[in-house]
Amino acid sequence: MKTLFPKIEPFNSFFLKTDSVHSVYVEQCGNPSGMPIVFLHGGPCSGCKPDHRRFFDPNYYHIILLDQRGCGRSLPFGELENNTLPNLIADLEQIRQQLKFEKWTLFGGSWGATLALAYTQKHVEHVRTIILRGSFLARQQDMNWFLGHNGVALIYPDLWQELYESIPIAYRTENLFLDLCTVLWRKDKLAIRRITKAWQAWGGQVALGNLYQYTDYHVTDHDIKQVKMEIHYAKNAYFLTENELLENADKISHLPITIIHGRNDLVCPMEAAWKLHGVLKQANFIILPNSGHIAQGDEMIDALVNATENLKTTTL
Repeated sequence: MKTLFPKIEPFNSFFLKTDSVHSVYVEQCGNPSGMPIVFLHGGPCSGCKPDHRRFFDPNYYHIILLDQRGCGRSLPFGELENNTLPNLIADLEQIRQQLKFEKWTLFGGSWGATLALAYTQKHVEHVRTIILRGSFLARQQDMNWFLGHNGVALIYPDLWQELYESIPIAYRTENLFLDLCTVLWRKDKLAIRRITKAWQAWGGQVALGNLYQYTDYHVTDHDIKQVKMEIHYAKNAYFLTENELLENADKISHLPITIIHGRNDLVCPMEAAWKLHGVLKQANFIILPNSGHIAQGDEMIDALVNATENLKTTTL
């Protein structure tokens, strides 16, 4: 069974100046002359971690990690102006050009898989292949599953109720998501902090399942900005038209693609990966019977590392 590669440090890092607002943190690891591969983190508004460098053989790959606009070490943190999916795609293309890669491989999970698909559909001529984990298609049904009465709330009704009750009574309607938006963009600081804590608890439980352990904490401005960015993308339908990623999949149907999905994924149910494989029939579709959403656990790590190792012997 494959495990993560040993810890490594970047051989270079820099801030990509994208416009008058944002500076995007980028780091390079591994072999400067190796095959270019870029790690795309989830969220939106998550960020890269040191272990994200370790899915790739540093002797073979030129590994690129970036914190997307407003995320992680990028500046300013949590900034929503000029922060859209087209902006993120443009940032990736600017990084590719600056590093002088003719083609590169994209490795993305959850929202990172969304970004990988969207970028590839726009710049397919510059993509060798993509590896997708926990694919999120950003459809209305995906949001309904995450927040609606008849989705994952049926599995965690107690925590869903806590999220619902975090909204002040005066702002509660039949639409939980719109209620969240209403309060987060008002000036009631106590209500905003209450919602932030409940949202992060809900997301943590759904993503981690039995691994999640709630701990009480003081909500910071950083937490609020992170939640606002997540909601910002959701309320704008992730800057995609409904079903756009599936409808445009024919543009990338000639590429070798690996789709990895845990059967126990409650954030992005396997139906999404199944539908994606239905239109990308050439893709290598790997179902992990004991894995969930996150890129952790022996089974998931083995599958992801295997996917990057298999590229060494694949003609691209």
